[in-house]
Amino acid sequence: MSIFGSSSSGLPRMKPLSSKRHHVVSVLDIGSTKVVCMIGRLSPRKESDVLPGRTHHVDIIGIGHQRSRGMKSGVISDVDAVESVVRLAVDAAERMAGLTVDSLIVNVSAGRIGSDVYTATIDLGGQEVERADLKRVLSAASQQSQRRDRVILHSLPTGFSLDGERGIIDPLGMYGDALGVDIHVVTAERAAMKNLELCINRAHLTVEGLVATPYASGLAALVDDEVELGCAAIDMGGGTTTISVFAQGKLIHTDAIGIGGHHVTTDLARGLSTRIEDAERLKVVHGSAFANGSEEREVVSIPPIGEDDRDLPTQVPRSLLTRIIQARIEEIMEMIRDRIHASGFSPVVGKRVVLTGGASQLTGLPEVARRILARNVRIGRPMGVSGLPVAAKGPAFSTAVGLMIYPQVADQEIAVGHGGFFSSGSGNSRMMRVGQWLKESF
Repeated sequence: MSIFGSSSSGLPRMKPLSSKRHHVVSVLDIGSTKVVCMIGRLSPRKESDVLPGRTHHVDIIGIGHQRSRGMKSGVISDVDAVESVVRLAVDAAERMAGLTVDSLIVNVSAGRIGSDVYTATIDLGGQEVERADLKRVLSAASQQSQRRDRVILHSLPTGFSLDGERGIIDPLGMYGDALGVDIHVVTAERAAMKNLELCINRAHLTVEGLVATPYASGLAALVDDEVELGCAAIDMGGGTTTISVFAQGKLIHTDAIGIGGHHVTTDLARGLSTRIEDAERLKVVHGSAFANGSEEREVVSIPPIGEDDRDLPTQVPRSLLTRIIQARIEEIMEMIRDRIHASGFSPVVGKRVVLTGGASQLTGLPEVARRILARNVRIGRPMGVSGLPVAAKGPAFSTAVGLMIYPQVADQEIAVGHGGFFSSGSGNSRMMRVGQWLKESF
């Protein structure tokens, strides 16, 4: 299905999950470092205190991943290369699962992801809040978010207000003079989304849904208390670092910067005069973002950049690697700190930050993050699914796992359809009882 077809918002219409049926879901994480395809079987589960709100067990039955090509800082730079890698990753997952994939839920890192809150208020005249009133106030808020050059990825009502009293989840049946709503809207540039869809279509696949990378990684790496009380998830990928802020069970802010782990590797290659692949190995094996006293005495062998067999490796103190790495990591953390502060959500984040993504595995990174962000920091690994191979249980696979979890929470979103709103699911939450009457689109 095209994301630029019938929906006036440009948002892909995901079919709602039935809480009583089994489903097979396929996802694609296109990153600057790797491309991952996962196929999962979703089985209905009973409500429990563990992962409340989740309607299904997720069991991974197929996975394929390839080294990324044709991507730079999250942006497609070579359509043919991306198409080729997507084909290889999907084919490997299909072979493992023993089935064929037609459509995929795909992550979005490119397109200058934007995050805005739109507020609207309507007059009730002291009457009871009816469904028509909800439709009016949601429509008034959403009309503000419509832009021809951007695609809406997520549209999440974060709360209603009655006569200025905020934080109301379900105002149906209540009385008041003025009904208000806040909607958090995540958008991306339309041209970048067209290029992304082009790569998928050329591999004879369709886009079933688009999910902002920071949202997906947060769904996989955060525990329930963090999502409820307020927390920031920092996904450090190869070409980009994304930020998501959650509170009261909802995504309330996203941001992205075009710097990631590959920039650390490039710094090492330049500073040590070695090849990119050798710099990556040095980073993984010997690299650290946090200096300690023993590094001055340790020596690391640096392979020469040329092809001449007579060129001998140079020996440098390990502390030199640390200084190069630390400078870039400190820059990234300072940018994250400033972005969180500028967003106005710093008090909501409080003292909780979770680092995830492949670049978060760098030795010493949590110590640097704690010092610069002045917050408690932990490394977040993907949670809430079974069947992952050992190699895919690390932070580098948080986005892919989050894409697999996303269909269970997609019903929290409201989007613009033909002349009105539709709910993208049929969940049991109080917020979605507000939207169940909007299911005509299905």
